[in-house]
Amino acid sequence: MVLKLHGMQTSTCTRRAATVLVEKKVPFEFVPVDMSKQEHKSAAFVENQPFGQVPYIDDDGFILYESRAICRYIVDKYPNQGTALVPTDIKGKALFEQAASIEYSNFDPICSKAVAEMVFKPRRGQASDKAVYDSLIQTLSSKLDAYEVILGKQKYLAGNEVTLADLFHLPYGTMLSMAGSDLMTSKGPNVARWFNDLCARDSWNVVKDGVKSISSY
Repeated sequence: MVLKLHGMQTSTCTRRAATVLVEKKVPFEFVPVDMSKQEHKSAAFVENQPFGQVPYIDDDGFILYESRAICRYIVDKYPNQGTALVPTDIKGKALFEQAASIEYSNFDPICSKAVAEMVFKPRRGQASDKAVYDSLIQTLSSKLDAYEVILGKQKYLAGNEVTLADLFHLPYGTMLSMAGSDLMTSKGPNVARWFNDLCARDSWNVVKDGVKSISSY
């Protein structure tokens, strides 16, 4: 049975999971969830995702939610196809986990809030707070100073091979320009080179404008 990805076409976390499915060349059926109609809060949906959030996968009856967990599961299940994305040696894996923690602790909480302030709030008819946004961008800029140092020594965050930790940045990082900031390409040459490289990956270009089912490779 083909894996099913339940989510919204353009949601950040749905595209994160879909990017990795494409990287690993895993066929999947996309099951769209209409969040404007509150389908993600329906009894049928929360039975599988108790927080009423997207996405979740149904892999022949195995239900899993949280996009980063989904990505790790896909990598573990399909180690011999597509891009590796997680090192298997003990030190390489430790460096990957370090990089994944960097994204989760020092990037996502700040970038996602900045995007929410200037992009998602207006879509919901709410007023943006420019002062809050400016403070978030200033904080993110200081975090990217460290990225600039790291990426001056190696191609990616965990070394010279791309990993999940790098790809995890794509959904919110690409939306930062929609929020009015060019920080990902103006911060410094190393960050710009790294982020432009990620944005050019085939997997991201397949899903960036909206996730669709992929029946075969």
